[in-house]
Amino acid sequence: MTAGATLPPDLPGLDPAWSRTVEAPDVEGVTRTWHVLDNGPQLQAAGVPVEHTLLCVHGNPTWSYLWRRVLDSAPAGWRVVAVDHLGMGFSERTPTPRTLGQRVQDLCRLTAALELTGPVSTLAHDWGGPISLGWALEHRDQLERVVLTNTAVHQPEGSPWPTAIAAVRTPPLLDLVCRRTLGFVRAATATCRPALPAPVRQAFAAPYLTTDRRAAIAHFVQDIPTTPQHPSAAELDRIAGGLGALADVPTLMVWGLADPVFSHRYLRDLRRRLPHADVHTYPRASHLVLEDRPEGVDLIWRWLSTQTPRVAAAPAPMVPIQVDTSAPQRTAIVELTGGGGDITFGALADRVDDLARGLHSRGVRRGQRVALLVKPGIDLTTVLYAVWRLGAVAVVADAGLGLRRLGVALKGAAPDHVIGFPAARAIVVAANVPGQWIRLGPQDIATLIAEGAGHDLGSDGLLRATAELDLDGAVLFTSGATGPPKGVVYTRRQVSTQVALLRDAFDLVPGERFVAAFAPFALYGPAMGLSSAVPAMEVTAPDTLTAAALADAVEAVDATVVFASPAALDNVVATSADLSPQQREQLQRPRLVLSAGAPVPLPLLHRLKELLPNAATHTPYGMTEALPVATLDPTTLDPDDPADREPGVCVGTPLPGVTVRIAPLHPDGTSSSELSAAAGTLGEIVVRGPHVKERYDQLWGTQAASARPVGWHRTGDVGHLDSRGRLWVQGRLAHVITTADGPLAPYAVEHAIETVPGVRRAAVVGVGPEGTQQVVAVVVPEGAAPRRDLPLTSLVDRALPQSDTAVPSDVARAVREAAGVPVSAVLRRDWLPVDIRHAAKVDRIELARWATGLLHGPTVARETFRDQRRAPSRRSY
Repeated sequence: MTAGATLPPDLPGLDPAWSRTVEAPDVEGVTRTWHVLDNGPQLQAAGVPVEHTLLCVHGNPTWSYLWRRVLDSAPAGWRVVAVDHLGMGFSERTPTPRTLGQRVQDLCRLTAALELTGPVSTLAHDWGGPISLGWALEHRDQLERVVLTNTAVHQPEGSPWPTAIAAVRTPPLLDLVCRRTLGFVRAATATCRPALPAPVRQAFAAPYLTTDRRAAIAHFVQDIPTTPQHPSAAELDRIAGGLGALADVPTLMVWGLADPVFSHRYLRDLRRRLPHADVHTYPRASHLVLEDRPEGVDLIWRWLSTQTPRVAAAPAPMVPIQVDTSAPQRTAIVELTGGGGDITFGALADRVDDLARGLHSRGVRRGQRVALLVKPGIDLTTVLYAVWRLGAVAVVADAGLGLRRLGVALKGAAPDHVIGFPAARAIVVAANVPGQWIRLGPQDIATLIAEGAGHDLGSDGLLRATAELDLDGAVLFTSGATGPPKGVVYTRRQVSTQVALLRDAFDLVPGERFVAAFAPFALYGPAMGLSSAVPAMEVTAPDTLTAAALADAVEAVDATVVFASPAALDNVVATSADLSPQQREQLQRPRLVLSAGAPVPLPLLHRLKELLPNAATHTPYGMTEALPVATLDPTTLDPDDPADREPGVCVGTPLPGVTVRIAPLHPDGTSSSELSAAAGTLGEIVVRGPHVKERYDQLWGTQAASARPVGWHRTGDVGHLDSRGRLWVQGRLAHVITTADGPLAPYAVEHAIETVPGVRRAAVVGVGPEGTQQVVAVVVPEGAAPRRDLPLTSLVDRALPQSDTAVPSDVARAVREAAGVPVSAVLRRDWLPVDIRHAAKVDRIELARWATGLLHGPTVARETFRDQRRAPSRRSY
């Protein structure tokens, strides 16, 4: 017996005016009645012409209610049609199960009855994905765009079926969970994080309250083709195999990575089939991604309404990303950790080619992602250049992220292969990082090279460094100082251009030698013909570099250049008393010291020049997304010249080919869409150059927000340009304090406070509602002993003795006088929270949370900063 379509009852978020029933023939020609949500009649009644149509297709066991927010936020001129499949939602129940092929054809006939004419975009979820794609392939002439959320078109080869699907397909559970009870329906909504309100959960279950109305839920599960003989297998193969026909159709994938069913491996499979697609992932969102992250609806509408023109790459110098062999006998790398060792450029180039063949024999192919968990030195350099030699994409997530964030970053990047030293296997397993594991123990490189010796590369070959420049070359990660680390994608061209900019900016000619105390930069040395040494230090803790270790590294390669983070240089100065006369003599050799990653205090550079008297001390400004942008030796600034004493940190003039503009700040701390070159204007720093990132990895929305205008990058830093065209950095956009007198950037105030005798470091944060925030100064006194064993966040939730945060009245008075702005409170800490990678970027958001807890209580702090760790600021990217 069949049951005709009905209209749903009043449900939260569902406008009754959207609901209608429609008659249309199914694929067998039998007239059926469908329930659909459709704002078309409303548009017609209002006299609004339909310019675009969005066809929304749900999966199992949901219904068109899934798309209520999409209808509610539809832009003018957009008709939105959300269908209920036959047997699902409030559409007609049919007496027999329907296969995938039938459902595709049913949808085709329904849209014909609805008269969906020209340009139509599709939006789908779960089993609605292959159904909508089947429809798209048959309506290519009117298809405009495609959006997919947590779905699949095929079971990825070699991977097991999701446990939940495998279990529920067993006959006893299939009947019990899918038909006899609401178990399957309840399970779908139970995955949501945060949990859905009870009325919303009940709304999802509303069409399925009786056994008869749940039959199609079981039929949908049965229709999953697990064998080639399954009735729907051929149709699914047809759809999956036909996706090449959509290669020129703009496509967006919005994905919850915590989905226990359609996990990241299904996203990887779809990206392989639709490589041109834009992707935006939500790491903590589950199966019903738009329920977990309602902001995803706005993201989809922005994408559907955005035309993003490609910006042609500007001509720029490039350094091929290959080992320079112009002087094959010259030493390329010296290892000062572990057992030590060295290798020449010629031997390194041969080793790279030999390893590339070995990796190819293990399945590494052009365009695939290869995560590198290899300690800095000869092995890491060999692996990186071998990956590039194969045309694969190097995923470089360094240990400076911290182990937990490192695992999350790697999982999100979804590598096809992971190459790592044996101890790194634990990180990969714990974080459930996908990809083939390739161990790189002491003897494993030799084994891989032996495997590759007789291996035929076939048509792949070894890729020339100057070929396929627009292919992805690397995925790097931001430090996570103001939020979760983001993957940053560089093309091979952009990597080559970045190396050339570094070379030209600092006159790095082949034959020079440098010490890389910030290990990632040692990787560029072989391409520039620079001999490099990584000093003896803890890679994950830059501030473990001692003056003696630096001197030994300088001596090992007769270094002319040193690259180190501000924290590393700080410890070098602090441990300089331990230097021997010979070591002091070695430190007179370098001509240049480079330090980046965070502001470098000018007094530190002056003390450093006492140790390295012949070295210029440049502090190139940039970020993971664009480095370098500008550079300067701050010790050349004249303290008596007012032009050299502007607010913030002067980072110099932009490098050739790089343009810097300012997006002025609004009173609420947001940055303007307009760009300015006017001197003295405080705003977000926006840059453009040939080496600026290609995109954020699988974060289309974040990329779109940062690339305004197209071709530019919004850095998330604030500052100004001076009358000489120099750039002054004044803080992070996320750390701007929105006072009643307007936005206040932190650096200038902090620098003023740090001139107070007895104050070693300072940070200022805003406490209170945005727009009326009060300035709170947190100072670290000279001689304070850090307590890094105690997490900062724990201090919010427990009472502290007044003595732990009290500042002597005379110091507090001096801090207020020096600040230059009204300061409502002065608090003491023995250390400031900093990022792991640079040990220098202060986490002012956690510091503001801590200060709020002390001043207003833990409850206020938790409520005010409830979402801050997931999204540090609504103004940041």
